[in-house]
Amino acid sequence: MPTSPFRVDLATAADIPALLPLMEGLADFEHYRDTFAVTADVLYRQGFSQQPPDFYCLVARHDEGHLGGLLVYYFIPFTASARPTLFIKELFVAESYRGHHLGEELMRAAARAAVAHGCGAIRWAVAAWNEAGRRFYERLGAQANPVWVDYSLSGDALLALTTPPTGS
Repeated sequence: MPTSPFRVDLATAADIPALLPLMEGLADFEHYRDTFAVTADVLYRQGFSQQPPDFYCLVARHDEGHLGGLLVYYFIPFTASARPTLFIKELFVAESYRGHHLGEELMRAAARAAVAHGCGAIRWAVAAWNEAGRRFYERLGAQANPVWVDYSLSGDALLALTTPPTGS
């Protein structure tokens, strides 16, 4: 098997100009570009200027320096198992590099980070319509969670919950 020209490592602040287009590509792919608010400044402040960072980012870096993919994660320190969980927020491989095992290598690197951090699990969400993504994760040994359903609260509903109910 030929050696890949890519290696996976942690992103640095110097990668921000290359990270942003990958994140925008994911926003396009997952149809949330109209609400995408990440900027180079946000990436720097939240990922590279503080310790611990709000997120970590693994990148698939080509020998020539360009990035072919990324995996953004953070740790959930307190869980029922009394061990942290690594939560994958984003996994994206540029279309021109799909089929070159970059996603698998990024997931393997995340697994190594989870084990090194003492995590008992890795968790993430995948869009129900993303059949290729679901098949990819299942090929790696992941299973859909049949018990829990993801919910979110944002916008007006989030603000409404901050105030006492009317009529009480």
